Amino acid sequence: MENTLLEFKNLVTEFHTEGTTVKAVNDVSFTLNKGETIGIVGESGSGKSVTALS
Repeated sequence: MENTLLEFKNLVTEFHTEGTTVKAVNDVSFTLNKGETIGIVGESGSGKSVTALS
């Protein structure tokens, strides 16, 4: 664990509006270790930016 810089387990991000909840990110997990690079790829609207900002 001493090489772990960033770790997410079961990340969920929801947006709440009038009477509606939208789940933008559901059950995302990853670990970024020292010396590694991560890339998040996907279609438009798939939650890449929301994951990065969460």
